[in-house]
Amino acid sequence: MIDPVEVAARLEQMQATLGGRAAEITVVAVTKAFEFDAIAAAETAGIDVVGESYAQECIAKLEGRTIGPAVHFIGRLQRNKVRRLAALVDVWQSVDRPELVDEIAKRAPGASVMIQVDISNEPQKGGCPPADLSRLLDRARESGLVVAGLMGIGPIGEPELARPGFARLRRLVDDHGLESCSMGMSADLSVAVEEGTTMVRVGTTLFGPRPPRG
Repeated sequence: MIDPVEVAARLEQMQATLGGRAAEITVVAVTKAFEFDAIAAAETAGIDVVGESYAQECIAKLEGRTIGPAVHFIGRLQRNKVRRLAALVDVWQSVDRPELVDEIAKRAPGASVMIQVDISNEPQKGGCPPADLSRLLDRARESGLVVAGLMGIGPIGEPELARPGFARLRRLVDDHGLESCSMGMSADLSVAVEEGTTMVRVGTTLFGPRPPRG
């Protein structure tokens, strides 16, 4: 059972890491692998956005519920899962290819999306190549989707390894006149803050060790 009081205390500690920019940065509480009580604890602690990464898990936890924090889908997404997720997801953060743009536009017209950019050169994490970003942005907008910003995942390893990719993502956000820059997780949070993130995706920092997937 996730204790909301403990989550609130951890959130306060984390906001100290965010420093003077804490008020500008949206905290996405990553609740993947946790039960619904993690979502409830996050909301009680004052967090109004949660992130889910696995389609089936998201559906099992949230289908039929009509209240709670905003839900951002942050994991790699198969096109055939979009239909079931459409009523549950408020922001699609991991949009990285044209066919996914088209499916979201079909199933959730006018949805808010973020384009995931590959900033780590680790193909398993997804993300469109930076060279393809302009075309994908155009396609999303032409499809009637609202592009809220860009998202990126840093590489495995020491936090400092994420800095070049985070800096590049921040430049791309600025170059394209976008508002949100979603980068930084529990392991590389400080670097993301230094490089100008506006949205961090944190799970273990708030909830403790993640339980193994069943």
